[in-house]
Amino acid sequence: MNRQEAEQYLYYAMNIGELLLENGAEVGRVEDTVRRICLAGGAERADVFSITSNMSASIYGKEFGSCTQTRRVVNTVNDFHKLEELNCLSRKICEDGMTFGEIEREIERIQKEQGYSFWWLVLDYALISGSFCVFFGGNARDMVISALIGVLLKFLMTFMQKTAANHLFNALICSVAGGFLANLAVFASVADHADRISIGNIMLLIPGIAFTNSLRDMFSGDTITGLIRFMESILLAVIIAFGFNIAGFYFR
Repeated sequence: MNRQEAEQYLYYAMNIGELLLENGAEVGRVEDTVRRICLAGGAERADVFSITSNMSASIYGKEFGSCTQTRRVVNTVNDFHKLEELNCLSRKICEDGMTFGEIEREIERIQKEQGYSFWWLVLDYALISGSFCVFFGGNARDMVISALIGVLLKFLMTFMQKTAANHLFNALICSVAGGFLANLAVFASVADHADRISIGNIMLLIPGIAFTNSLRDMFSGDTITGLIRFMESILLAVIIAFGFNIAGFYFR
């Protein structure tokens, strides 16, 4: 493998690593996947370092020397189906070997795969909001209002994501809107407990997966990434609580 081929092979390995990060994989999995792909491609040594928003990899081989590439990862979501597809692709590359064209086609196929439809997610948001409202003591009227607010929050989140605004700002706007609508419903006498309605809506925003991943990263030895995710989760939770409280103060 000459230097040009090594650079191209590393490029595709980094593409897979970037997609893993974007879809919610832990950094240990990302580093191990990219390293294994590079070693399977003929590199004698592969050093990969990743945090939540950045990834860099260096490979070495006698035939091509040393190659290094970095990636900046901005937006992350949790898509476990794509993670499974990417894991299968990485295993196939390592076990069977694939040409550059085959790897590129598989990456494009995975990127184009659609998850749940928008309206299915709207239904999920309604069910989650209403269910948690009842779980924490809300009555039937509270449940219905919480479910309706959950639907409105889904539309608002989708709109905010299109504006490419900071995710902390998005969370603040959504939490203020959710708290305001919950208190407005009680003020208009169509619901009874604003706090229980708000709890149902908070569950749509709370960073539970990110917080769990931060602890897992720290226990796995990825202390830097774990601390970054931990602080991001705490900051996001504080902003969400602040947003709901701002809305509550207006009606006091």
